[in-house]
Amino acid sequence: MNRLLSLATLTFLLAACGSSTTSTTVACANVYFDGTVGTCIPAGWHVVDRGQLDARGVPPEVLVAFQADAPVSGQFATVTVTREPLTKQMTAEEYSNASMQSVQAMPGYAKVNTEQITVDGQKVTMHTFTAQPQADQPKTRFTQVSIVSGSAGYSYTGATPVTVDDAVTAQVQLIVKNATLQAAKQ
Repeated sequence: MNRLLSLATLTFLLAACGSSTTSTTVACANVYFDGTVGTCIPAGWHVVDRGQLDARGVPPEVLVAFQADAPVSGQFATVTVTREPLTKQMTAEEYSNASMQSVQAMPGYAKVNTEQITVDGQKVTMHTFTAQPQADQPKTRFTQVSIVSGSAGYSYTGATPVTVDDAVTAQVQLIVKNATLQAAKQ
């Protein structure tokens, strides 16, 4: 769970840079599945190249990152997907709850909202909160869904400025709510 704290900070760092806003109708434009993790990506978002992640010092626990094409309030909205080995067998709901407890230790943590959702047939919580992982960076809004497959936990963590328009919030939620560890059935 300590990795979640540091990886949430990395999500923020990936989000930094830029200075305009965007408004997008939220719908699935592309389905992403790499054989391990998947989701639905809205128009105006892209998969960040692994080479770029490596160049930014992002650890291998970050499997993939999705980023908005246009900046909002000086940041690019970003969703990262991380994997961590579990030290004990957990259900998706148990891991989701443990992830929520873990991030509460972040500096400046404040709960915004929780919503029960179903991912791959299992109940988990979509947790939205604000925190300031680094004192020299602005407070950030995070939206997170954590799920389990076998002996690994996966967290989809979105990072945006604290105040964003509803379209950006909906885009991040589209990605995290459509988290999956299963290939789409043909």
